[in-house]
Amino acid sequence: MVARPALALDLQSLFGHSEPQNFTLIHVQDLDRLIKNANAHLHIFDVNPVDVRESTGSIPGAILLPSWKYDVAQELPPDKNSKLVFYCRNTQCMASHEAASRALSAGYNDVSVMADGIEGWKNAGMRTNPVN
Repeated sequence: MVARPALALDLQSLFGHSEPQNFTLIHVQDLDRLIKNANAHLHIFDVNPVDVRESTGSIPGAILLPSWKYDVAQELPPDKNSKLVFYCRNTQCMASHEAASRALSAGYNDVSVMADGIEGWKNAGMRTNPVN
């Protein structure tokens, strides 16, 4: 029997669910291409807490979710085939992963996480909107 490293984390057990995580991981350049594609029918969701948004801003057009425990029926579009992209602070933040998993559990089919987060977005020189 081979033991797993002590620092390895299983996201599913960390967040207390067992659904498979079938979202796609994308990066800054991928999201930028989607934003520029008028036919993408894209919905971007910022999962960051208020203090992070105040210091980093948000991606233009992003919907600001109250947390990764958002109300799916109120926050997500009614079309389950919509292109959804979630992001949080950086590659270490897992709130976007959990938010994406909630969308998948609700039956959405095209769900992605922009793994670089708002910090990666800004570091790539991309524009942000201030959040007050």
